[in-house]
Amino acid sequence: MDNILIFILIAVVGIATGLISFIIYKNSLKSQREAIEKEQRHLLENAKREAESIKKEAVVHAKELIYQAKAEAEEEIREKNKELNRVDKRLRQKGEQLEKKEYQIERKEDEISRKEKECNLREDRISEEESRCSHLIKEHVLTLERISGITAEEARQELFKDIGKKAKFESARLAKRIEDEAKENAEKKAKEIISLAVQRYASDYVPDITVTTVSLPGDEMKGRLIGREGRNIRSFEAATGVDLVIDDTPELVILSAHDPMRREIARTTLERLIADGRIHPARIEEIIEKVKKEVDTTIREEGEKAVFDLGISGMHPELIKIIGRLKYRSSYGQNMIQHSKEVAYLSGIMAGELGVDIKMAKRAGLLHDIGKAVNHEVEGSHQEIGATLARKYGENANVINAIHAHHGDVEPICVESVLVAAGDAMSAARPGVRKESIENYLKRLEKLEELAMSFNGVNKCYVIQAGREIRIIVSPEDVSDEASAMISKDLASKIEAETTYPGQIKVTVIRESRYVDYAK
Repeated sequence: MDNILIFILIAVVGIATGLISFIIYKNSLKSQREAIEKEQRHLLENAKREAESIKKEAVVHAKELIYQAKAEAEEEIREKNKELNRVDKRLRQKGEQLEKKEYQIERKEDEISRKEKECNLREDRISEEESRCSHLIKEHVLTLERISGITAEEARQELFKDIGKKAKFESARLAKRIEDEAKENAEKKAKEIISLAVQRYASDYVPDITVTTVSLPGDEMKGRLIGREGRNIRSFEAATGVDLVIDDTPELVILSAHDPMRREIARTTLERLIADGRIHPARIEEIIEKVKKEVDTTIREEGEKAVFDLGISGMHPELIKIIGRLKYRSSYGQNMIQHSKEVAYLSGIMAGELGVDIKMAKRAGLLHDIGKAVNHEVEGSHQEIGATLARKYGENANVINAIHAHHGDVEPICVESVLVAAGDAMSAARPGVRKESIENYLKRLEKLEELAMSFNGVNKCYVIQAGREIRIIVSPEDVSDEASAMISKDLASKIEAETTYPGQIKVTVIRESRYVDYAK
């Protein structure tokens, strides 16, 4: 029983404690809610006050911006008004000036009208005077015709004839004087430029020949070169296209061929065969093939070296290879690649003196004879072939023209073309640089004498200085000084048109009168 009461008492105390705790918790929640609501009301009031403050600041800032924009607009309007006032002032001034000019023009028009009336009156008076003068002239003409016995037309014809003779003589004399002055100045300047070019560029010259000698270690090597029943020498000549001459000359054989490239291949092959000691047809053909490849490499390297030495860039590789082939080409005994480089240097020097394109002059000078590298393979002159090759590989039009015109086949279109032709003539005309056969030399001299004697009034002619100058003696009774000048000019043109020659030919016409008497 006591236990039950205790349990009941404990339960009642627990329930009372729970109710009290619940009431306390409920009161705590209520106080927290009231605190939160109070905080919210406080925050809301602060937010409203800040919003009012921001609104006031925004209004003040907006008013400041409006005031500033208004001030700027007023300042701009004032500036525009000032500018308009200045423009208006200038327009008023121009209007006043135009009024003054209009007034002056009106006065000038009045003056012109007055002078025009005076001129009309003078023209009328002049017309009257002309009519009187023409009447008097007719009377004088009739009187002169009656006195002289010839008509006015006949007299006019005689006068024209006499004036024509005098005018022709005077024009010839004037033309000769002008031509002499032009030649003197032009020759002086040209000689200065050419002499400077020649002084600045001087190259050694080694003449090319058609035979090459090869030394042997002993005469027994000749038998090995010939081979059994001549099979080695036949195989060598067939493969190289070169004649191998083996005679009684001790320890020496001769290679003969007009093609320098073939001769070089044969020389190199023969020297290697001699050094190797194994000489038979198969070995000969093997070494020849190797040497040909080496010569092709040498050709390319020579072309590249020439282009590099002259400072030329952007040239097609095929053109460079063709330039290299000129190493094994010759003309009148002159090596073509050396000649082409010499022409390029001379053309470049003269171009520098004249102030024209130096690089183009050098380029055209180097390429001017490339047609000779292939002219035995293609039909046509070396000028035409060279121009075609240059055009094919994208060269400049001026370079193509210089190649085509350096022997006068076409007209030059630029200064560089003329310089290349001059450089070519200088390179070819240097003493000892070229050689020609005695038959061609004599024919050329005979042709020059024949052309000189074809002119009327020529008594004698002499070709001197190995064909570099022709002197003509004319009859003073038949040929005047002016006619002598015309003969020299016409003969020079005729020689250029009808003959082929290296360098230039000087034409000298001599006219003199000699009177001889004896005192007895």
